Amino acid sequence: MDFNDTKDEAAFRVEARGFLAKHLKLKGEEPAASKRFSREEFLVAAKDWQAKKSANGYAQITWPKEIGGRGGTPMQQVIWNQEESKFDAPVGPMAIGLGMCVPTVIAFGSDEHKARYVKPSLSGDEIWCQLFSEPSAGSDVAGLKMRAVKDGDEWVINGQKVWTTGAQFSDFGIVLTRTDPKAVKHKGLTMFIVDMHQEGVDVRPIHQANGGRDFNEVYFTDVRIKDSDRLGDVGQGWNVAIVTLMNERLAVGGAGGPGWREIMDYARASGAISDAAFRQNLADWYVAAQGYKLTKFRTMTALSRGETPGPENSIGKIITANQLQDISNAAIEMQDHYGLMTDESVMPVEAAFQQSFMWAPGIRIAGGTDEILKNIIAERVLGLPQDVRVDKKVPFDELKSG
Repeated sequence: MDFNDTKDEAAFRVEARGFLAKHLKLKGEEPAASKRFSREEFLVAAKDWQAKKSANGYAQITWPKEIGGRGGTPMQQVIWNQEESKFDAPVGPMAIGLGMCVPTVIAFGSDEHKARYVKPSLSGDEIWCQLFSEPSAGSDVAGLKMRAVKDGDEWVINGQKVWTTGAQFSDFGIVLTRTDPKAVKHKGLTMFIVDMHQEGVDVRPIHQANGGRDFNEVYFTDVRIKDSDRLGDVGQGWNVAIVTLMNERLAVGGAGGPGWREIMDYARASGAISDAAFRQNLADWYVAAQGYKLTKFRTMTALSRGETPGPENSIGKIITANQLQDISNAAIEMQDHYGLMTDESVMPVEAAFQQSFMWAPGIRIAGGTDEILKNIIAERVLGLPQDVRVDKKVPFDELKSG
């Protein structure tokens, strides 16, 4: 494992750092953009930053130049991500589109699709969302019920999606539907591009426990989509979805928030560092964090050699999401009844422990639940046999539900 940049990588890191320093503030130099701006102002700032990146070749570094990318290496993308994370960059609204949806359009869309959708997304003019989860089929994506029925050269879609991040400000989405209920559940699915502003699409934000409204319910009522806006073949939507889900695992990655350093600093200040049980937990968190860091370095080394990282990337989110939940819970317990307070102006680490306590359980679901990721690791990393599936050969409309 090589921890050092090559000569070319080091030069690119200096270039990227210089561009970022010219346009952004380092984290901690002033309140974060998400706190300085209203939601509407933050969206404008995100689009402006995306336009600057696109104009200077930093929007999607590995994408080919002919579709608006830089034509760079995966390692250059890693370096850019590392350096950008040190600055107060308003990147959230674009992450799903550029990390999951548009790569699916590139992989399965027509030349007309690529010409129409890729560059406006790269420049921040258009935002995308991913419409997979449903009330009765969350982590079991293949269990979805949303119907798409062919009508001439169009498809008529009816149903509901839920937990759709950013749907309230998205222009387009990719939606997975069931076009053949007589097929087994992993077959008979078809993916489409949908205009989120068209008639029949109703977006309803969900009020979350942490006070945010990032997720949405989306209702489709007789929504018409042209067959030309289909991604992949009819009935082959699961194969298309797999590409999106693999990109999602990489895009979601590890969970951000206070880690072992933050809780150690707080424990020192509060006197809890003298507790032997706490120090044991702290050691466990440190070891897990170092293991995750070294696993990421292994992925980076593979990328620098031109290799494709494997399913071991699923390890990262299991470790970091559970650790974030444990650390936040431990910190709030230290604060005793003061742990109920969420006022950022008076609470340690600007109430980050309280925010993470509310957010961490969702991270353990988004981008694949702990159980799904453990199955991936068991089957694809450790070579263990697959789980028994009693519904494997049963037509979807014969499956018992309710």
